Amino acid sequence: MTVADQASASHPGPLGIWSYQLDVQPMSLAREAAAELDELGFGALWVPEAVAREPFANAALLLSATVRMTVATGIASLHARSAMTMNAGWRTLSEAFPERFLLGVGVSHQSMVDGAHQGRYGDKPYTTMVDYLDRMDAGVFWGAVSPIAPQRVLAALGPRMLRLAAARGLGAHTYFVPVEHTAVARAALGGDALLAPAQTVVFETDPTVARELARRFMKRYLALPNYTSNLRRLGWGDDDLGGGGSDRLVDAIVAWGSLDRIAARVQAHLDAGADHVCVQVLTPDLQRLPVTEWRELASIIPSLRTRPAP
Repeated sequence: MTVADQASASHPGPLGIWSYQLDVQPMSLAREAAAELDELGFGALWVPEAVAREPFANAALLLSATVRMTVATGIASLHARSAMTMNAGWRTLSEAFPERFLLGVGVSHQSMVDGAHQGRYGDKPYTTMVDYLDRMDAGVFWGAVSPIAPQRVLAALGPRMLRLAAARGLGAHTYFVPVEHTAVARAALGGDALLAPAQTVVFETDPTVARELARRFMKRYLALPNYTSNLRRLGWGDDDLGGGGSDRLVDAIVAWGSLDRIAARVQAHLDAGADHVCVQVLTPDLQRLPVTEWRELASIIPSLRTRPAP
């Protein structure tokens, strides 16, 4: 039995794909690409929620185009829908695609919530998450029920949210993090919880070109306090966080270079305590599907070493 055959939402295998590029393709092409990722052996496909496709409809269409692979939301914002609606979407897809839908839910960012969602982010995101999960779990749902319990992870960076992710779900999805955070997250989660960091990569061996592309990507995230506060907790300072990121920070957040160097970064996350690493491939043209790069990444799956089962 292959790694792909064994993958499920709770055990999605060592390597997945995190992709925004699928959202800007016609859905027919996105479904074809998802089917190829499934055949290539990736354990999960992570889809975002921000300013493109609605994630539940997106996940349903991608799940219907695949056979084995998990589709996960990375991340569905709790400010975008009521707890009852989130619960209903979660349970609907979990019943239709048993063990293949993984709900990732998070508090998003103040600029997105107060602006695009016209909501109120507030000053207590942890309390907001706890209250929301309580309302989700108490929500009325009279639809057909999956024989397998629906599964969720939380977007988590800080220690309190990480501990909550272990207590109220399978574990955590982390984003815009260096390998050092993966070790911190594993310690906070404990040994049993799922830890699925995202790793952004650039298939470019020229340092100047690679870092320029990485900085274009990093600029918008370095403007978000959730991410900069997390980096500061790890010891990164003003000199690293300004100007699109110091070379040292760029190299820690974005793995660039040959396939071997990128594979080494994925393995470093696994060695630090990750169970699953979802790779986001950056290209100069964000409208292009990085199919060639995805095929190269698939070749490293058999060689990846995962941590022993707790």
